[in-house]
Amino acid sequence: MGIWTDAFIAPTKPTLLPPEAFGRFVVELARERLVRTPWALVAGKLCANACLNWGSVSGQARWDRPPVGTVLRSEEYPEGMRDDDPPPWGDSHEEARLLAAGDAVLDVLPALRAAPYGSEDIAVAFDRMDFGNRRITDYFRYEDHRTMLVCFALARPQHRPLYADDGGWPGGPMHPVQTCVVHTFKHASGEGAVPAIVSVVSRHLGPDLISGKTWG
Repeated sequence: MGIWTDAFIAPTKPTLLPPEAFGRFVVELARERLVRTPWALVAGKLCANACLNWGSVSGQARWDRPPVGTVLRSEEYPEGMRDDDPPPWGDSHEEARLLAAGDAVLDVLPALRAAPYGSEDIAVAFDRMDFGNRRITDYFRYEDHRTMLVCFALARPQHRPLYADDGGWPGGPMHPVQTCVVHTFKHASGEGAVPAIVSVVSRHLGPDLISGKTWG
C-alpha cells in the first residue's frame, strides 16, 4: 500500500518560456534519461492541479493512447458526487486536444511549433520516469511504471498548494506556476524535489525554484 503523490517544481516567479526554449527543456529531460517515451502533446484548457494518474487529460493521453485529434475531457461525476472546492481538493475541469504523440523525443519539437503555444495551455506528458537511471531509482526506491511526468506551459499562471492532502480541507500556502514540471510517485526515499530533475529544470528555468506536493 502507499499514498500517491503529485509533486511539482517551478520557478519562484511564474514564467512562460518561449516555445523553442520549452521544446529544448522537454527534450533534455529525455536525453538525460529522467523520463521514458512515448510522449503525448495536448493543448486546450488544462488544470495544473489535476491528479495525473486518475482523471486528468494528461493521464488519459498516457493510459488510453487515443488517436491524435481526440478531444479529452476531465472525468464527469454524477450529480451529488461533484465537489465544488477548488482543485486539488475539488474536481478539475479540463478539455484538450491530443495534438501529437510519439516515441522519438525530437519529434516533439515540430509538434510544439504547430501548437497554439501561449494562447492555450500546453502539456507534454511522458510515459514514466526512467528507472534505468540510477539517480531515479535511488530516489524512488522501487521501480514503478506508473510514475508519469508532465511538463506544463500554461497560457496563464495557475496556483498549486505547496503542501496539501487532497482529501482534506482547502487552504494553506499556494504558489503560482506557469512553466513547471509535475510528476507522480508512490514511494520515495528522499525528501523534497528530485535532485536529478532539479538539475535540468534549473538549467532551463533558472536556479530560483520552489517545489511542493499534493497527496491522497
